[in-house]
Amino acid sequence: VQLQASGGGLVQPGGSLRLSCAASGFTWDDYAIGWFRQAPGREREGVSCISTLHGLTYYGDSVKGRFTISRDNTNKMLYLQMNNLKPEDTAVYYCAVDPNEGRARYCSGYGWSRWGQGTLVNVSS
Repeated sequence: VQLQASGGGLVQPGGSLRLSCAASGFTWDDYAIGWFRQAPGREREGVSCISTLHGLTYYGDSVKGRFTISRDNTNKMLYLQMNNLKPEDTAVYYCAVDPNEGRARYCSGYGWSRWGQGTLVNVSS
């Protein structure tokens, strides 16, 4: 299993970024897949998760209404559209996958089976 995250960068408050995660090495049919972030000195946080088969979604309270998760089942891609970014969104963002689709509902990240490398999002003026 390989997960390759990209799309991070420096953006001003109020700006937008779109993160991508390219997945390979598994069937993608019935998985939980999602985005997590970790800022310096803070615990890892579940940002948004989605189930590949049924499209069930989870959003953390801090990103609801600003971030949108989506998937491309044909190309095994995961996206995170981030709008109205705030300085507190600054973190390293990771994509992860787990064969238990139900884990997408809770999006805790604990016990998830595979993680990609992170991509840094820096929201600063």
